[in-house]
Amino acid sequence: MADTLVIVESPTKAKTIGKYLGSKYIVKASIGHVRDLPKSQMGVDVTRNFEPKYITIRGKGDVLKGLKDAAKKVKKVYLAADPDREGEAIAWHLAQYLGLDLDQPLRVVFNEITKDAIKEAFKHPRHINMDLVNAQQARRILDRLVGYNISPILWKKVRKGLSAGRVQSVAVKLIMDREREIQEFIPEEYWTIASTLISDGKEINAKFYGYGDEKVELHSEEDVAAVLKRMKNKPYVVQKVTKRERKRNPAPPFITSSLQQEAARKLNFRTSKTMRIAQELYEGIDVGNKEGAVGLITYMRTDSTRLSATAQNEAREYILEKYGQDYVLTEPRNQAKNENAQDAHEAIRPTGVMRTPDEIKEYLSRDQLRLYRLIWERFLASQMSSAVLDTMSVDIDAGGVTFRATGSKVKFPGFMKVYIEGNDDGAEEESFLPPIEEGQILEQKEIEPSQHFTQPPPRFSEARMLKSLEEMGIGRPSTYAPTLETIQKRGYVALEEKRFVPTELGEIVITLVEEFFPEILNVEFTAHMESGLDNIEAGATNWVDVLDNFYQDFAKRVVVAEEEMKEVELKVEESDESCELCGRVMVYKLGRFGKFLACSGFPDCRNTKPIVKEIGVKCPQCETGEIIERKSKKSRIFYGCNQYPECDFVSWDKPIARPCPKCSSMLVEKKRKKQGVSIVCTKCDYQEEADS
Repeated sequence: MADTLVIVESPTKAKTIGKYLGSKYIVKASIGHVRDLPKSQMGVDVTRNFEPKYITIRGKGDVLKGLKDAAKKVKKVYLAADPDREGEAIAWHLAQYLGLDLDQPLRVVFNEITKDAIKEAFKHPRHINMDLVNAQQARRILDRLVGYNISPILWKKVRKGLSAGRVQSVAVKLIMDREREIQEFIPEEYWTIASTLISDGKEINAKFYGYGDEKVELHSEEDVAAVLKRMKNKPYVVQKVTKRERKRNPAPPFITSSLQQEAARKLNFRTSKTMRIAQELYEGIDVGNKEGAVGLITYMRTDSTRLSATAQNEAREYILEKYGQDYVLTEPRNQAKNENAQDAHEAIRPTGVMRTPDEIKEYLSRDQLRLYRLIWERFLASQMSSAVLDTMSVDIDAGGVTFRATGSKVKFPGFMKVYIEGNDDGAEEESFLPPIEEGQILEQKEIEPSQHFTQPPPRFSEARMLKSLEEMGIGRPSTYAPTLETIQKRGYVALEEKRFVPTELGEIVITLVEEFFPEILNVEFTAHMESGLDNIEAGATNWVDVLDNFYQDFAKRVVVAEEEMKEVELKVEESDESCELCGRVMVYKLGRFGKFLACSGFPDCRNTKPIVKEIGVKCPQCETGEIIERKSKKSRIFYGCNQYPECDFVSWDKPIARPCPKCSSMLVEKKRKKQGVSIVCTKCDYQEEADS
């Protein structure tokens, strides 16, 4: 008969752990947090050391009653929530509600949900760590003080339903500042000269470098003309050939932020999706009769690239068996530690490297498999030998004008046999150069000057946003997903072509916050607050002192804002369309997925519809309708006939306004990651390069 109750957060985790612990244990789930600050009021007494008023979360009454009844029937209760601040706080709230003795070792933590890890963890229960609890409590109260003081002012001065959180305000400010940079950007002209040369029948692509050893930039057509004049009828003579061997090391195993960024780059996952699927992999997946339910990855909220010796040895054995001795590290690779890292947990890695993605793919959903493969390959590559590349740089002289050609090829793939890290900017691939000797004269096949203009900084994608927040020390990776979701839900930013743009509402709110609460938007101040929370967790700072230091000045600013902030009237942009339901004019509004049309009679009339964007192509199916750009429920762009539902033509690829020259069928733009954009026929094998 069971004599011990174990409480975790989720039913999936409960099921996986219950299998390992056996019949003497009852494992139940709290379904996340059970107590929180009330939504209807501040819930924090600033006059009594910021004492919080916790209440049972609505809907958790039956769950708590079930846990209390179960606790009465057993001799021992263990609290096994996730091993982080949130998990520690959940354990503390449960202990408070159930009346457990906090002087007893009630807390059990584990970094992975495997049989050995669970068995070992229950041999070493510990006390609830109040430093962790207080760090979570301080963050929650801090966010409540900001939100519940600023938000009511915004309701009065702008409109109801607005909010202004610490991290979310900084995120919107970054997006807004970037948009201003783009709008104020003045393009500058510059030119390049590319020369295609021939050596023993093989092409070499060289670019203008300068005069002699001096690098020169070309700013105008006159500059180009001067270069071409100087080198006219002059031979291309190889001046210098530099060859060297270069080592390339793998990226470290994932931490939370790098996993979020790489999943955005390679899998096109939103941050929230990445964390949801990672949670599923951590809590346990049934992988068949041999193992049953098992946690496939270690805990996914971590800022450490540290790996256990057991994991490193297991990887070493697998690499030796699969790839051979040359791919095995001669000694463990020590990853550089981030100075802001708490280093509480290992890196994100598979709980068993022998559990390869291909072996368990039948038990995983498509997205679970893709994320697991990413984590598995990144971990394995981090434990493999470095890649070795042969690189060559060639300086070529033509009448005192220097052209430079560079190339590289993989001499030994090392870790690249398994995994190569993604790149936000898309690295240009280099080709290896044929054998070239100093003094050799090369034949010119083609020379092509090209005019360019400098480009403004790009808008933030999710991956870029995450990277910027992490580099600035704003928030923590575990808070990024809800932060980005919140600023979209509030209508402060929108996604356009997978890039964040600020809305008018976002700019108004941030401008007001910046005027009256500048510290909230100060990056250094916000990063300093995060350090303060980390110090609370480390036991180095009292949590009340951190809150008090912030609140003293903040409270004064609230009073000033209430008196001096002026009311703002949001502009309404009218369209040429009328509402088909009530006849009133339709206006443009900006939601989390971009612009749409809404009836100006809201809330009496709630009619909305998407903005139709024609692409100038007749429908190939009905031949009377026009092809328009649409968006799916997941905000993916597709193309359909404006006569829908009478005509059901749809295409994920953008149709082209001319027929295939080979078979007269429809041409479309096909986007591929490596090859870029090309024009292809939907019926035959015709293909051409798209204009750049």
